[in-house]
Amino acid sequence: MRILVTGATGFIGTRLIPILKARNHDVAVLTRDADGYDGAADIVYEGDVLDAGSFEQALTDVDAAYYLIHSMGSGDDFAEKDRRAARNFREAADEADIERAVYLSGLGEDDDDLSKHLQSRREVERILADGEFALTVLRAAIIIGDGNDSFQIVTQLAKRLPMMITPRWIRNDCQPVAVDDVIAYLVGVIEIPKTAGSTYDIGGPEAFSYEEFLHRTADVAGRPSAIIPVPVLTSRLSTYWVKLVTDVPNDIIQPLVHGLKNEVTADDDSIRKHLPITLSSHDSAIQRALDGDGSEPAEKRVLSKLDAITTSTH
Repeated sequence: MRILVTGATGFIGTRLIPILKARNHDVAVLTRDADGYDGAADIVYEGDVLDAGSFEQALTDVDAAYYLIHSMGSGDDFAEKDRRAARNFREAADEADIERAVYLSGLGEDDDDLSKHLQSRREVERILADGEFALTVLRAAIIIGDGNDSFQIVTQLAKRLPMMITPRWIRNDCQPVAVDDVIAYLVGVIEIPKTAGSTYDIGGPEAFSYEEFLHRTADVAGRPSAIIPVPVLTSRLSTYWVKLVTDVPNDIIQPLVHGLKNEVTADDDSIRKHLPITLSSHDSAIQRALDGDGSEPAEKRVLSKLDAITTSTH
């Protein structure tokens, strides 16, 4: 299968492409700097997703595409940028007559008071769903892996603060998932026709509070910490002290902290009917992330998950 990966130089894209290659897919990528791209793709196209013409050549003779574009940290007009990029992709994909697209979105109940960035993810889902191709949506919460902005905040807080004063919604539930498992799901759905046109929640083996997540990360890092939720600490104030303690850019910290108010759990496990992969435990995923994704190559771990499913279904 010939597959286009957008967002190819990002946290997910860089991990996805080697697995697709190992599974014998031909991979094309669209990047803003073709000369600077040093990944494993077969074909590299240069373009800007906000330019309506950038997708046209990249989608030529493509069977399927991954849409891994999010305007996190792009200023106050991020939602408009998300809309423009999604519409540009949809129109070009329809013109190219591709069969399928896969979008990695975020967990959160639609009837909840979603953060602005989660609202934008939902809007992108709707824009892409209006295309003539079959769209598969995977919704995930915090992805545990070295280089993920959300997990980087959790890690730096856990390592640097022996005691934290937090907003009361730190006790809201979340269901983090290991990056290995996300990649396995992304590859799996593109190879299983029955997943076309569906939306799936993906998560790790357990759901727990953000508070527990911080405790677990601190314990694995060998830095046990105390957490004191208080009712008067707003998300804006939380953003200020997170900015002081971490080195994550402020325009990324703000939407991530605001998103803490939303419970993000994988309540629908129907993806498991098609892809019963062996999920990584949270503690092992945290340890690998702290170790720079572990001593064993990530490709080997992900491929073993996919191979186990292939073996069990034949």
